[in-house]
Amino acid sequence: MAIYKLIQNTPMGPDDIQLLVTAYHGTLRALELIDRDDPITRIVARTVFEITQTGIEDAAEISKLAIKQLGIA
Repeated sequence: MAIYKLIQNTPMGPDDIQLLVTAYHGTLRALELIDRDDPITRIVARTVFEITQTGIEDAAEISKLAIKQLGIA
């Protein structure tokens, strides 16, 4: 899964990882992306990761911002 590849070498605590994974899965659900091998999932993962790094701690907000940033209605 794309998100796990991004965080495998990142020094993040369990709470940060949980936030990131929750936001990632929420974004995939909102975009109705079922196929986890779809290349767009890597773009979603990077976007969610970047937004999480800004300090936002609400998974739903991160997901909303990721969708907006990706330009997907």
